[in-house]
Amino acid sequence: MQSALTSSVLLREEWAARAADHEERVDRWTAPHRARRRRGETHPVLDFLFTYYSESPGRLRRWHPGPGVALAAPAPHADWRWYTADDGTVRLDVEGFLADRGDTVRFVRRLLAATASRPAFSGCFGLHEWAMVYRDPGTRHEIPLRLGSAGTDAVVEAHPIRCSHFDAFRFFTPDAVDRNRLQPTRESQPELEQPGCLHAGMDLYKWAYKLSPATPGELVADCLELAVEIRELDMRASPYDLRAHGYEPVAIETPEGKAEYVAAQRGFAERGAVLRQRLLDVCDALLPTS
Repeated sequence: MQSALTSSVLLREEWAARAADHEERVDRWTAPHRARRRRGETHPVLDFLFTYYSESPGRLRRWHPGPGVALAAPAPHADWRWYTADDGTVRLDVEGFLADRGDTVRFVRRLLAATASRPAFSGCFGLHEWAMVYRDPGTRHEIPLRLGSAGTDAVVEAHPIRCSHFDAFRFFTPDAVDRNRLQPTRESQPELEQPGCLHAGMDLYKWAYKLSPATPGELVADCLELAVEIRELDMRASPYDLRAHGYEPVAIETPEGKAEYVAAQRGFAERGAVLRQRLLDVCDALLPTS
């Protein structure tokens, strides 16, 4: 059966204004990145959003209305992949999109629904970043360690590690792997991912653009904004000394730092829950109903 879609039409003035607002909003992050790239500069915190995450600044600036919304012609979307023009409007070709990307939609929905079903765990204190340099500080960023190698190793050894996110765990040093109480794999990701995890929160941005052009542009930008803020906390709580780049540390080796980290983590989990549900709504709008 066909997916259950509402039907509305945006006049040219409406969708053009939303598209312009979207471009201006994402340029807050894409414009500085492009400028740094032209100068041959790197950024130890923000480059992650354009290297680990693969959406290009150009694609990111493209606003999409989402499923069930048609645009009064003429609209540039008519020449974009997975769009169709009909009766003076342009809309997402849901059938064509699902024919090509249906497996992705179903995987994303399964993962997001499983993650949303679990309580948020806020006792990890960002130790995944510490485990990535444990007893081997030369494996990651060319940034000094705030506590030095011995001090960093001591923090890892003084804390239990319970990292549930495979894409963080896979970068653990060999000596840190067995210290993790969980041993996540790509296959077990839907069974282990939980909404308090900073990387699961950042990955909402990945799932938003993986579902593009079905994801409304405003939702993509909301997920990117959350990912930027989470990334900053992730690195401030890491073992790296980023003060020269304007980031004050969250010293998770102290009670005060732990409390600061947990408070921010819980706030991100609450915001992420709302975005996760909006992404689930996109998946449900696309997938056929039984």
